[in-house]
Amino acid sequence: MLEKVILVVCDGLGDRPIKDLGGLTPLEAANTPNLDSLAAESECGMMHSLGRGFVPGSDVSHLNILGYDYEQYYSGRGTIEAAGVGLQLSDGDVALRGNFGTINDQLIITDRRAGRINNVKALTESLDGLEIDGVTFIVKPGTAHRAAVLMRGKGLSNAIIDADPHKGDVSIRDVTPIDNTAEASFTAKVLNKFLKKSHEILKGHPLNIERQRNGEMPANYLLVRGAGKYSKVPSFKERFDFSGCCIAGGGLYKGVASFLGMAVLDVPGATGLPDTNIEEKFRTAIKSLALYDFVFVHVKAADSLAEDGNFKGKRDFIEKIDKAAGLFKELSKDVLLIITADHSTTSELKSHSGDPVPILFRGHGVRVDKVAAYNERACTEGGLGFITGKDVIPQILNLFGTLHLTGA
Repeated sequence: MLEKVILVVCDGLGDRPIKDLGGLTPLEAANTPNLDSLAAESECGMMHSLGRGFVPGSDVSHLNILGYDYEQYYSGRGTIEAAGVGLQLSDGDVALRGNFGTINDQLIITDRRAGRINNVKALTESLDGLEIDGVTFIVKPGTAHRAAVLMRGKGLSNAIIDADPHKGDVSIRDVTPIDNTAEASFTAKVLNKFLKKSHEILKGHPLNIERQRNGEMPANYLLVRGAGKYSKVPSFKERFDFSGCCIAGGGLYKGVASFLGMAVLDVPGATGLPDTNIEEKFRTAIKSLALYDFVFVHVKAADSLAEDGNFKGKRDFIEKIDKAAGLFKELSKDVLLIITADHSTTSELKSHSGDPVPILFRGHGVRVDKVAAYNERACTEGGLGFITGKDVIPQILNLFGTLHLTGA
């Protein structure tokens, strides 16, 4: 009988055929004997995390996969990012995610990630605690160039546009309200003041002076987006009766888990970058089954490599995932193992796409099908067929025998 669950989400794992890889995707081109062996013991299929016709964001994809319909529970990525960096949110807080980027003297964005600066802790410390018009700004570092910004005060709203225009070689833009309320107008006004003051502080920050001296891009502007107003949601344990934990390197994925009341475990070497220690993540996941019913493991870098157009690096990183996945081959069949992705990221377009991703279920009671390889084309032949992200938790409950009867 099934007793525990390990869910592994490999961010951006899916892709499209690439000419320089012989018409294969990076996943198909990678040497993946362990993933293929697991697929041969599983029921496989393909998944649209949000359904057909959508290009999924990582935040809403994970909510759906973990059983929380994003149309009901999503309050903006900012709240999830803030939770992911360890901030304790209160009702009424407005949170935003951000990049430290580079702008020139004409206020043109020259790089949205400041040359992919890999540590912004000193920069966030210079902005943390600023108070403007009765609103306190709490700023904490995320992974690499990322940060979370929390606005705490009275009369705030998340009905504002993104300050981040989501592309380079354009001017920065003022935040404006998207409704006619006094709260939205006030929030936009205060946030604009904060961003202007932050720019002045960052321009003179010793770290940026040193970066310029070394020929590197200064991280002199905070590009914020994804405003969300926090409100509490029912926990994963309350909804599905599984005690849950999360193992991840990136703040967003820790944030999703924290938002849903899961414990977030620290794993040495879990960076969310290509150098992340995947084997230690998977080893910790297996050990954590002694304390938790449901272990959610996130592996990031296939997504970011594809966003950089580095399809060979993505292929090589997938092989790193596969090597670590050998640890799962010894799992008892009493543990339901699920391996999938949140979305496809195409190396050619350097962006997320609406293409489905492979998924496998391995464990006691699973109807093993004839699929013998874990990739985008092989899994189209699987017994699961094409499912959505919202189908994952119900299928888990079905296999555990706890799915509610519909009808008489």
